[in-house]
Amino acid sequence: MAIEIKVPEMGESVTEATISAWTKKEGDAVKVDEVLAILETDKVSLEIPAPTSGVLKSITKKVGDVVHVRDIMGMIEEGAVASAPASSSAPAPKAEAPAAQPNTGKVNEELPPAARKLIEENKLDASKITGTGRNGQITKEDVILFMEKGGASSAGAPKTATTSPEIPRAVVASANVGPRETVVPMTKLRQTIANRLVSAQHTAAILTTFNEVDMSPIMELRNKYKDKFKDTHGVGLGFMSLFTKAVVAALKAYPAINAEIRGTDIVYKNFYDIGVAVGGPKGLVVPIVRNADLLSFAQIEQEIARLAGKVKDGKISLEDMEGGTFSISNGGVYGSMMSTPILNPPQSGILGMHNIVKRAVVVNDQIVIRPMMYLALSYDHRIVDGKEAVQFLVKIKEMVEDPTRLLFEV
Repeated sequence: MAIEIKVPEMGESVTEATISAWTKKEGDAVKVDEVLAILETDKVSLEIPAPTSGVLKSITKKVGDVVHVRDIMGMIEEGAVASAPASSSAPAPKAEAPAAQPNTGKVNEELPPAARKLIEENKLDASKITGTGRNGQITKEDVILFMEKGGASSAGAPKTATTSPEIPRAVVASANVGPRETVVPMTKLRQTIANRLVSAQHTAAILTTFNEVDMSPIMELRNKYKDKFKDTHGVGLGFMSLFTKAVVAALKAYPAINAEIRGTDIVYKNFYDIGVAVGGPKGLVVPIVRNADLLSFAQIEQEIARLAGKVKDGKISLEDMEGGTFSISNGGVYGSMMSTPILNPPQSGILGMHNIVKRAVVVNDQIVIRPMMYLALSYDHRIVDGKEAVQFLVKIKEMVEDPTRLLFEV
């Protein structure tokens, strides 16, 4: 019985996706729930599991095709067994000479375009080239190295050790310079990120205010308790839980930054769902720590670790990213010293954290060396006044520089 492989429901307002990969090919055996393909939507990547065990009979939608909910991507022959490749005991006839281009078929089609072009132009035997790319794939550099070492073309006899390899001038230029342009289609996720960023600039009056914070107290607290914290809760004590708690306290003091504009109304949120920006293999995404005001430091760290793991594994879901009342972006993990983070609509504020640098500062009329971090708050000036934004950032500074205030919520 042939079972259809259909595009599943992908979440609210998501109706189409692009096929980014097939993990199986026609004729392969598959098991129920085994991943067959990966779809990329404008928000996340989705794995398509096999609805039954059997053999992948046909693939009707190729990599790069745009598919819609309930489209048929292929068929599985339920209960079938993949046939083994046929073998023959008869000896193969001896060829008088190698074929002129034995590698212009499927083997070469699976190579990267640059490597395939060199192999076909120089009539090389791809089976004799050692690949150093991912999963042993042959790269352009592998082909060039093969020719420089006197690699034989498939159309003639191998060169002797005393003969210098004759590399065409165009090949040498390509090796030294490389292609002048590489055109890669934007993914659905990247297109959506681009559109949302442009929309944020067009629809909100974005302004950024800055402050700096002395990280000495929070670093001393973390160093004192991080080992016990991990032993007790099974997760590391980072700065994100402390900053998340400080953000929640500041949002309670200045509720306009936790609000949004909806038409001609201002909607004040009485809950605190904090988005935490996480870099993944396909771009930056912002999963949400729900009800952060009700969570302990350990629970926040555990939730951030769980969400970050899903992002890095490409398994983050739409539900993990929907909503959110405020966002935190930590560019410091990449070495950023100062930035102006952009709003994540319809939110009205985003906090930017940066790297920690030891600097000379004045404390009690004395010049001392302290680990300092710049903080940036970007906000929608249509709903948040400059005074509120500055005081919001000062509130975070005060709580980070005196972390015991986080415990007493003062």
